Amino acid sequence: MSKADNMLSILWMLRSGKKMTAQQIADELEIHVRTVYRCIDSLCASGAPIIADSGPNGGFRILGQFAESPLMFDAEEQKALVHASIFAKESGYPFTDALQRAIDKLKLYTNEEQLSQIERHSGGVSVLQPPVHKGLRPLLQTLESAAAHGQTLKMTYSKGREGASITRNFDPYGIIHWKGQWYAAGFCHLRQEIRNFRVDRIIGLEPTEHAFERPADFSAKDVLLGSLLPDQGSHEPLVHVVIQGHEHVLNELSQHWLFGHTLVKRCDGEAHFRLDTSSLTSYVPYFLLPYGKSLTILEPASLVLKLSEITTSMALHYERMLSDMTKKEG
Repeated sequence: MSKADNMLSILWMLRSGKKMTAQQIADELEIHVRTVYRCIDSLCASGAPIIADSGPNGGFRILGQFAESPLMFDAEEQKALVHASIFAKESGYPFTDALQRAIDKLKLYTNEEQLSQIERHSGGVSVLQPPVHKGLRPLLQTLESAAAHGQTLKMTYSKGREGASITRNFDPYGIIHWKGQWYAAGFCHLRQEIRNFRVDRIIGLEPTEHAFERPADFSAKDVLLGSLLPDQGSHEPLVHVVIQGHEHVLNELSQHWLFGHTLVKRCDGEAHFRLDTSSLTSYVPYFLLPYGKSLTILEPASLVLKLSEITTSMALHYERMLSDMTKKEG
């Protein structure tokens, strides 16, 4: 038998819960005892919790919890794992290489029919995501490892278009993937508060000798959304926004990260939101523009006025563009 067959046979024998010596395994499989030791070393390296007990009643055994759990995945579980790997890979998951090795192992221990099923299902799912720069992978790996081990990092971070960078100590509590971007959430020693940082703006990370304890109730997802949503505790007044439109348009609005959290009422062909004033004059109009005539803003008038100003400015911009092109062609 091949080494893979021997390893699988040893694993099945130990799953029975019975303690066996290397010689007993060798006699059962009709292989050399040195082959047994090599196979068990490989199984341990692969993560199988095999314990070696010494003494007169010694031998190899496998941890009870592992022995009692199913060793093989059924067809639905295999499909789910392959599909999950596709989503993870396209999102820029930092441990893609290890994930691919796991999927390769899954395929290795399947028969031809099962392998054909896996290949058919893996070709039936695609994910459209903005391409993630390969340089982010080592940064994400460092952040995830530091979060798991509670190690403070020295982080050099760019402020974006300004070009300036600042170095600070940072306790990464977790990484978040949201709308095609990776973020790191944690405690910033420079600002003395919990903050979010875009990973693509991190210039460098260095480990330090300092350690930290992540708060037990910390949620990186909640922190990120909390920094993006209107501050309900601020003194800035919230404005009642009423939008009328087709059901599919209102459904999309209700699923948006901002609108979905500010929805207060939904009725037939109409949705009511509570938004802060600053968002109505900044990014909200630009989000609504692509929907064009498929929606109608019933209130407030200030949002309609802002949209009118933006569209008028855009029309003038393209008119000047067209005029310049006409002059060049003439």
